[in-house]
Amino acid sequence: MTDIDLNALSLAELKQLEKNVAKAIASFENRRKAEARAKVDELARELGFSFDELAEAAPTRKRTASAPKYRHPENAEITWSGRGRKPAWIAEALASGKSLEDFAI
Repeated sequence: MTDIDLNALSLAELKQLEKNVAKAIASFENRRKAEARAKVDELARELGFSFDELAEAAPTRKRTASAPKYRHPENAEITWSGRGRKPAWIAEALASGKSLEDFAI
């Protein structure tokens, strides 16, 4: 590796050097990704698949909505499953001395 005296370079030369380094890093990363892709593709072919077949076959986990456990006392359309952050109406009711059981469905 060549030693560069950074203190001897002008601002324009330093900025150009910075651009060149960024390009070299991006090029290096792209080459590494291409090598990895080729290895994975080769292994997939050995097993009788293509990489694209394996990549698209990855299962995705779908979340289902939780059933509501608590209902607003004045508006039955407002519910809370008991998960996540407490809604303001629950927090206010608890602060005023009520319990969660008072809102249970």
